[in-house]
Amino acid sequence: MAERRPRHYSVHREILDEGAVDELAEKTDSKMPLSQKVKNSLRCSGPRVKNCFLSSVPVFSWLPRYSLRDNYLGDLISGLSVGIMQLSQAMACALLAAVPPVFGLYSSFSPVLIYFIFGTSKHISVGTFAVTCVMMGGVVERIAPDSSFMIWDNTTNSSIVDILARDDERVRVAAAVTCLSGLIQLVLGLIHFGFVVTYLSEPLVRGYTTGAAIHAIVSQLKYTFGINPVRHSGAFSLLYTVLEVCYLIPQTNVGTLVTSIVTIVGLILTKELNAYLSKKLPIPIPVDLLAIVIATVISWQVNLEEKYGVDVVGPIPSGLQPPVVPKLSLFGQVIGDAFAQAVVGYGVVISLGRIFALKYGYKVDSNQELIALGLSNTVGGFFQCFAISCSLSRSMVQESTGGKTQVAGALSAMIILIITLWIGALFEDLPKAVLAAIIYVNLHGMMKQFMDIPALWKSNKVDMLVWVVTFVLTCLFNPDLGLAASIAFSMLTVIFRTQLPTYSILGQVPDTDVYRPQEEYNQVRQVPGILIFRSSATLYFANAEMYQEALGEKSGIDITKQLSAKKKLEDKRKRLEKKNAKKAKKEAKKNVDMEGTEHRDVAVIEVFAEPDPSLPTAIILDLSPVNFLDTVGVKTLRGIRKDYGQIGIEVVLAGCQTGVVDNLQTGGFFNETVTRSCLFSSVHDAVLFCQSSKTHDYDKEKSFKKNKDVVHDKQSLMEQIIFLGEIGRDRSDTLLSPEMNGGQYSDGAPDPDLSWSCHTNTVVKKARQRLYFLRRLRVFKLPLSVLKNFYTCTIESILSESITKWMGSATMQVQLALRRVVRSAERTIRTSRRTVCLPVSVCCLQGDATVC
Repeated sequence: MAERRPRHYSVHREILDEGAVDELAEKTDSKMPLSQKVKNSLRCSGPRVKNCFLSSVPVFSWLPRYSLRDNYLGDLISGLSVGIMQLSQAMACALLAAVPPVFGLYSSFSPVLIYFIFGTSKHISVGTFAVTCVMMGGVVERIAPDSSFMIWDNTTNSSIVDILARDDERVRVAAAVTCLSGLIQLVLGLIHFGFVVTYLSEPLVRGYTTGAAIHAIVSQLKYTFGINPVRHSGAFSLLYTVLEVCYLIPQTNVGTLVTSIVTIVGLILTKELNAYLSKKLPIPIPVDLLAIVIATVISWQVNLEEKYGVDVVGPIPSGLQPPVVPKLSLFGQVIGDAFAQAVVGYGVVISLGRIFALKYGYKVDSNQELIALGLSNTVGGFFQCFAISCSLSRSMVQESTGGKTQVAGALSAMIILIITLWIGALFEDLPKAVLAAIIYVNLHGMMKQFMDIPALWKSNKVDMLVWVVTFVLTCLFNPDLGLAASIAFSMLTVIFRTQLPTYSILGQVPDTDVYRPQEEYNQVRQVPGILIFRSSATLYFANAEMYQEALGEKSGIDITKQLSAKKKLEDKRKRLEKKNAKKAKKEAKKNVDMEGTEHRDVAVIEVFAEPDPSLPTAIILDLSPVNFLDTVGVKTLRGIRKDYGQIGIEVVLAGCQTGVVDNLQTGGFFNETVTRSCLFSSVHDAVLFCQSSKTHDYDKEKSFKKNKDVVHDKQSLMEQIIFLGEIGRDRSDTLLSPEMNGGQYSDGAPDPDLSWSCHTNTVVKKARQRLYFLRRLRVFKLPLSVLKNFYTCTIESILSESITKWMGSATMQVQLALRRVVRSAERTIRTSRRTVCLPVSVCCLQGDATVC
């Protein structure tokens, strides 16, 4: 392997936070008002009307440009091949739908012509489909079972099924389901709900179609063995049917079984020969048509029905059925089944349509496909058809024989029309066992889908689990209930994936701005003092709590324990402050006659606590995988920033998408103290910011430690407070003016002639005047910034005056007076019910600078 040649590059720019990026890129408000959207949608023009019409009726956009020279031969051969193939499949699928075989021919004519006008796929073959026919058969036999049409036969003195009445009712039920499913598809297409198919993942569809194929095979066992098992419906009906068939196997009709076996063997051998000669033959051998013709001739010559009791198709009426309004009273009973039919049928159509469109370079409109399929089923319901979809086997034949446009589908419908009008009656002696054999052989492609299991096991075990669970649920329940349960399970896997994401601590690839998980790379190193945390999933209510727990676990910081320890330290400091105040008050009474005497033996209070070196100074939350935030997610981030900020760890966000920033804005993440300056465009920007901030804090801490050592060695308690207050000031040279200093020099030199007691009274008097004015400001409800600035000015003025006039000669009386001033000012601010961050100098006066 060749050694990678290093390439040096350098990017010079400032550290960019979200606010800087918005200003630099001049962010605009891209959201269009609702009124403008409505206005634009209602705007009408000639080109827009034309485009709308051509997109709604696509046949007028492609048919005028149809090239006879390039397309007619391929479409003609393809149409003939598919039409002949559709004859056998339509009659066989009618048995699956529990209606007479001739209605399969009806379903292969008028719906196909409607799709020819409104469809956008050039290569799929719409019509009967085994899976939707199995679903239809379950609905039909549930609503119109044989037990509801039993009549007494005087000849045999037994109850028999009134077949004519039963079939008429079943056709009405099938037409009602078809019409309702078409209306559902039409409505979904008009409201642009074509994305509903995205909830049907490929493993789910393949597992579902395999399970439906098992239902189709089991439903045809009675025609293979020549028995009449009781039809079961509902959950576990497949198991009950298999047990019933096993119980009735001793009653098998030998003639029917032999017919089935011979047909199956002949079809398999002929199809293998067809596949072997596929490159040499211009069109494939019409195996199914040959089987139907040969079986019909043999049955007619041998008279299989009378001699051997073989069940045949029976009378096939010539001509088309007149349109009939579907039975509206059935809509309430079949609405759930109709919705399942609509979703499954559309899912198969759009899946195959996109495969061929990607192969041949054209576009399939998902919403227009819904409308086309909805119109086909709605119109088909009036002509007593059952719900259609598209067949994989016919679509492959249509594509492989040279079909290039929807004209091939229209030609196949014409073949079916000719058969229905003049040739259909010739197939009355066709054994039903032959149709069952055709179904078995045509479903062998779906049986090959079992090979998906080992392939998915190697590639994605969750998808493999979806496939298996979908197959099992479809087999155990009816196809409609199985579909609903499978979609629910698929959604659960999505929820589990987002609830159980991968949490990582990122490190830096040396000498780059690239950051990768430390546990997955050997040469990745953590940035000193900075923790970079990332989740592989979005942040919302279902995993917000786990996000916080994972952050604590990965960082090794027990935030609850840290906050508890900090609270205990604050309580201890307050108790010590009260104790020292009482002690100071007692000493003041004892020393009331000892003015001017210095007291150096006063206990020293440790103002600043040493930071824990094991804790990071900053945490960067990489939100690049997050595509949205709900209110719980925003509160989680706000809580993390607040909690870790209380223990001295700065929390910043990196890699936020624009939508996530908007969610933070609307969720109340930003306020007066938290701005967009804590959001960074990249992790590297955030790292550089935290490093620069860390260096600045280190220099301040180093300077403070040096000054603190001087305080411990040379000054008393009050001198420490004054000196630390001076360090916390923004400008150490800002003292009171000579007028406010009582005639003192601006450089702070004290007047030796000034009486100490007079100075004490002056300081307290000025402080009380300022506090009175501060209360008046609060009454007028001025902004928080005004109160805060005035408060800071008041206290720091007192400090400046104190430093100027009595450095090194403070008495306990002045200390207590200043403490009363500070506490009174605090109460004034607190009663305004606003949060104020005290200046360092004020905290120092109370011995609580660590909090600041």
